[in-house]
Amino acid sequence: MAKAKYQFNPKTLSFERVDNTIRHWANWFLSHLLTGILTGLACFLIFALFIESPREKKLRSEREQLEAQYELLNAQLDEVQSVLTDIQQRDDNLYRLIVQADPVSKGIRMGSDYQSKYKDLRSRTNSEIAANTSATMARIRRQLFVQSTSFDEVVNLARNKEDMLLCIPAIQPVMNKNLKRMASGYGYRIDPIYKTPKFHAGMDFSGEIGTNIFATGKGVIEFRGWMQGYGNVVIVDHGYGYKTLYGHLNSFVSNLRVGSPVVRGQVIAYMGNTGKSTGPHVHYEVRYKGKVVDPRNYYYMDLSPKQYDEMIQIVSNNGNIFD
Repeated sequence: MAKAKYQFNPKTLSFERVDNTIRHWANWFLSHLLTGILTGLACFLIFALFIESPREKKLRSEREQLEAQYELLNAQLDEVQSVLTDIQQRDDNLYRLIVQADPVSKGIRMGSDYQSKYKDLRSRTNSEIAANTSATMARIRRQLFVQSTSFDEVVNLARNKEDMLLCIPAIQPVMNKNLKRMASGYGYRIDPIYKTPKFHAGMDFSGEIGTNIFATGKGVIEFRGWMQGYGNVVIVDHGYGYKTLYGHLNSFVSNLRVGSPVVRGQVIAYMGNTGKSTGPHVHYEVRYKGKVVDPRNYYYMDLSPKQYDEMIQIVSNNGNIFD
């Protein structure tokens, strides 16, 4: 057994036993080790939570610069969007109106939902501004493409404007300078046979059997023959979405067949009383893109403003409908 050792303690003025066992030194080592670990961990946490490393400072600075650039880019994109919106409105309300083209629909201009398309970008970058900017840029690219295509169409239509003006129906189908041949107009009227309200899809012009019927615009004969209710009919395809129908005819011009070209003012048939009709007349319809429209809006080459007002009064009657 090892002898005990003592060491004089000048503070207590006494001898104290010195423990030199392995257990003593193990406890001493572990206590100091634990103290060091806890101190190091505390220093690490303080450094990690409150003190930025040079690399972190650099990354934070780069991120702030990137966000500032994104914000500036978004502001510029907002200005571009404002200008593009103004161009789109002028395209729909002016340019396309001049060449009589339908406005471009909002669905075609805007395309798909770009916010949902770039949803995965948010999960990868954890940045709303990056995803929103990418979506905005994609939307503007789409709108610019559609707008460019629209302008190409407008340019082509403008080049064909002279031909289009020759094709659009613009005169009455009979000689009617004094407006005495107008019988009934477009809209709901009392059916002369069934005596019930019925939609009248065109305009009736009365006259004698054999009266000349004119093509109201340049086009091609699309149909010539019998049609239920209308009797003998000629349909002219004018292109640009326009067609005209001439019904209750007595006979056709012999040298005109389906596919024959015609010009405005050319005699294409003769007035009659065929089909569902109560008197000699021609039933005249204007169709645009498959839908019947009011023919009175297509006499601008034939009537003065005063005559137009008079025509409105005449065709508003409910009585003299022939079919």
